[in-house]
Amino acid sequence: MTRRVSPFLMTMFGIGVAFLYIPILVLIAYSFNASALASVWGGFSTNWYVALAHNAQILHAARLSALIAVIASTLALVLGTLAAIALVRFARFRGRLLLTGMVHAPLVMPEIITGITQLLLFVSMLQIFGWPHRGMLTIVLSHVAFCTAYVAITVQARLQSADMALEDAAMDLGARPLEAFWDITLPILRPALVSSWLLSFTLSLDDLVISTFVSGPRASTLPMIIYAKVKLGVSPDVNALATLIIAAVGACVLIAAVMARRADKHTQAAA
Repeated sequence: MTRRVSPFLMTMFGIGVAFLYIPILVLIAYSFNASALASVWGGFSTNWYVALAHNAQILHAARLSALIAVIASTLALVLGTLAAIALVRFARFRGRLLLTGMVHAPLVMPEIITGITQLLLFVSMLQIFGWPHRGMLTIVLSHVAFCTAYVAITVQARLQSADMALEDAAMDLGARPLEAFWDITLPILRPALVSSWLLSFTLSLDDLVISTFVSGPRASTLPMIIYAKVKLGVSPDVNALATLIIAAVGACVLIAAVMARRADKHTQAAA
C-alpha cells in the first residue's frame, strides 16, 4: 500500500527549495545583465565576465584565497589527524582533558571572539619578537587553528569505528607499527581525510570574520573583497564571480557523484 504524500509537506518542501534556489537563479540571471543597476534589466550581455577577467584586484584575491586554503587545510589535516590519533589510541595521558577541550573549543567559539583573540596574540608577538607581521602568514595560522578542530572531530569519529584487529594482525605478521598504520589504518581513514580536507578548504576559502581581524593591508582575501564591494552597493562583476563559483561547485559535485557511482558499480561487480 502506497502512502499518500501530505500536501502540506509538499508545500513546505516547495517553499524551502524556492527560498534556497530562486535567489541563486536570480543572481545568475543578473550576472548577464547589460545594465549596472540590479533593479533594471538592460538586456543580455557578458560584459561583466569580461570585466571580471580584467579585474586584477579580484583575481589576486582569488589566487591568495586559494593558496591560503590549500596550505591551511593541508596543515590542519596533519595536526588534526595527529590529535585524533592521540585521543583515540591513548586512553590516558597527561593533558588529555586539555587537548580535548582545545579540539572542541573552536567548534563552539564565536568567530568574532576567535578573531579578536588571535589579533591580540599576533600584536603581542609582534611587539615582543618582531614577528609575525599581519598578512598571509597570520591568516594561514588563524585558519589552521580553527580548521584543525573540524579535522580532528571527523577523523576521530572514523578512527573510533575502525577495526583495530586488522592492524594488530598486520603487526603479528611482521609489519612494524608505522607500516601497519600506513598500509592498513590509513586506507580506512582515507574517506575521512579527504572529506575533512575538503571541509577545511571550504571553511578557509569562505572565512570573512577571522580573516578581517588578522589580515594586513596587503593581504585581502576574496570574501573580504566581495564584502567591501557589496557593502558599497551591488557590483555586477561580483554577480559574475558568484556565478562562476556556483558553476565550479556544481561541476565538482557532479564529478564526485559520477565517481561515487562508478565506485559502487565496481564494488558490486567485485562482489
